[in-house]
Amino acid sequence: MNKSEINYIKLALLHVALALVLFYIPFLSKIYALVIAVFGVFYIVNKGNRNNEVLYVSAYLVGAEVFLRMTGGNFNNEYVKLVISLLMLLGFVLSSFSKSSIVYWLYFLLLLPAFLVTMSNQDVNLEIKKAIVFNISGPICLGLCALYCYKRQVTLSQLQNILVFFGLPIIATMVYLILYNPSVKDVVTGTQSNFATSGGFGPNQVATILGLGMFVFFCQLVFLSKSKMMMVLNGFLLIVVSYRAIVTFSRGGVITGFAMVIFVLIATYLFSNPSGKRKLRWIIVLSGILALSIWSYSVIQTSGLITKRYANQDARGRVKEDRLGGRELIMGTELTLFKENPIMGVGIGLGKVFREQEIGQEVASHNEITRLLAEHGMFGIFILIILFLTPVIVFLNNYQNIYFFSFYAFWLLTINHAAMRIAAPAFVYALTLLNVTIKPIQRANK
Repeated sequence: MNKSEINYIKLALLHVALALVLFYIPFLSKIYALVIAVFGVFYIVNKGNRNNEVLYVSAYLVGAEVFLRMTGGNFNNEYVKLVISLLMLLGFVLSSFSKSSIVYWLYFLLLLPAFLVTMSNQDVNLEIKKAIVFNISGPICLGLCALYCYKRQVTLSQLQNILVFFGLPIIATMVYLILYNPSVKDVVTGTQSNFATSGGFGPNQVATILGLGMFVFFCQLVFLSKSKMMMVLNGFLLIVVSYRAIVTFSRGGVITGFAMVIFVLIATYLFSNPSGKRKLRWIIVLSGILALSIWSYSVIQTSGLITKRYANQDARGRVKEDRLGGRELIMGTELTLFKENPIMGVGIGLGKVFREQEIGQEVASHNEITRLLAEHGMFGIFILIILFLTPVIVFLNNYQNIYFFSFYAFWLLTINHAAMRIAAPAFVYALTLLNVTIKPIQRANK
């Protein structure tokens, strides 16, 4: 093994130890959250952000966010998004940003009308102000990340390092879930999302970050495991994180992780030479066998209930009326609000208020697309056009980002089932805007 592989193993073991410590001494989680931010800033400034250390620290925060939340380490729900946003501003100071990124300045301007609509509402109270922060923190984080990443040159090895930084805290998350609930069979009694197998935290968000982990450890296994020890380690991590993602009984994150793996395989196949394509065919076959094995074990451990979950059935095998866990009703109310307020929308954070009046429940949106339409009106349409098209245009001018389709799929699928509750979709979206080069970059970004 080379030095980098030894360091990777040491860091993996360190995060196993971290999960053990925070499981038994949970109040240390807040210190951990603070240390990430403080040390991250010191690390970036000390390095002068010459190798885009901002992206490394931000990737680590993305991977750690759900772990921080389930251990009580977050100072508030927007903590990670706020820290990442500040890190991007620090990155602007140290490394500037692309002068051709005007499209994302336009994106910020398009967010303003809905904010003004809300602030002009005479009934603005503390709850509505909280709703504004809840709904705007994700889009602002995305915008700042996009401004930093837009056409920024990074090497493929730097991009792979970002995946490593995603993965390390996900290892801690996985170990914590096992400590919290070592026996899945004992707690699975139905087909609803399971808090017991999700560390007592929201299964949707846990599955989302574990789905990202599935992709990370798959890429580590296929592209970066040069020694047998690394193959065993990354293969083991892939198996366990996939299994723990499945048994959360939250489908969105698992489907997203699976889609990311499929897309990276397709991209790699298309960009490979004939010899590489032959090797990749074997990888695809072995990956299929591995996936089937993980699924079969999950079926056994859940007494077949996981199969019913994905077939949209209850524990008795009866097909449920809704396919998206009640999200159809929420999306329906948001589309209605858009039809009634097509120009300005109802205002940031007010969709939740109108929804309570309509269906008698104060439920936050799970779908960022319909939320943008309801709360931003026609400006939401323009925002979506920018978000959908800009990464594609950037990619068409740079074909070396083999992770592009996976990152794009993660953002799109995640905002459709988990909105932007966590920072992951915002940051991963920005990674689609990078200009990736195979060879080391000879000059600093301007």
